[in-house]
Amino acid sequence: MNKGENGRYSLEFRLWAVEQLRAGVSVEELARRTGVHRSRFYRWKKNPVHPDSQRNQGPVEELPRELTLREELQQVKQALAEKVLELDFLKGALQRTEARRQKSTSSGETTSTEKSKP
Repeated sequence: MNKGENGRYSLEFRLWAVEQLRAGVSVEELARRTGVHRSRFYRWKKNPVHPDSQRNQGPVEELPRELTLREELQQVKQALAEKVLELDFLKGALQRTEARRQKSTSSGETTSTEKSKP
């Protein structure tokens, strides 16, 4: 199917498969659709460049920029989610503090809405 002359799968195919896994396609589904054994996908996900390919091609090839950017995007999404949780917590704390302040300072009189002049 996506094998080269030497019987190995192409780098493009392996990277595509890893991208599918990261996008949420299950290993079982990918194996069924492609006819590739499941164990290969686990190895490729761990290291998309097959160790045998290093023998003939010299140093390990870098992952495409797209995969690097995808990982960075995931980190940014995680950081954003953490900040949203912090913001929600602080908003809640501020609302509780303001509610307590209003209860403790209310004497039954109507408060002035005008700002005082310096």
